Amino acid sequence: MKTLRIPLAIIIGCLATEAQTPSTIRASSLRSNLVAELRSVHDHPEWFFPLKASVTGLTPEQAAWVPLNSDGKTNASANHSVGMIATHILFWDTDALEQLRGHRTKGTATNGETFDSFSPANWDKTVRDLDSVFTALEELVERADDSSVVAMAPMIEHICTHTAYHTGQIFYVRKLQGTWKLDNDVKK
Repeated sequence: MKTLRIPLAIIIGCLATEAQTPSTIRASSLRSNLVAELRSVHDHPEWFFPLKASVTGLTPEQAAWVPLNSDGKTNASANHSVGMIATHILFWDTDALEQLRGHRTKGTATNGETFDSFSPANWDKTVRDLDSVFTALEELVERADDSSVVAMAPMIEHICTHTAYHTGQIFYVRKLQGTWKLDNDVKK
């Protein structure tokens, strides 16, 4: 009688897979994808530069600069500064974080007010707070149980999409201003 030899690694792998339900595997995969997406938007440059890179190194005065409109005039209600965009991102991402934590949200500000609340005097705090909010979001997803990860996934995806959109605007404003040089761009 011949004996069948199965490598121990295959046996252990099969047992480990059997111990996980399909929903556990999906939640684990979803968790790792959400954390990777948050980090990509936050501070890990990959296909594009993240939010942290977009606001790093700007003075309060540079953050307050508003590009001219097509008529050659400054119109802060139509064109936004880096600081205005950053405070908008901070408002909505903080609001979303609080919702995900199960707390009441700010909810009373209009979208326009979230841009208008920028103050150059608070620029350094805004930059720190953006970093803190994303770190908290990453930690929240990492520590959440499987059912919570599944429930929060749509909100996390919207946070990342919204932030990536506005980060692109920040880089565009910086390029117009001359505070972001093309040789800083992502290299493949």
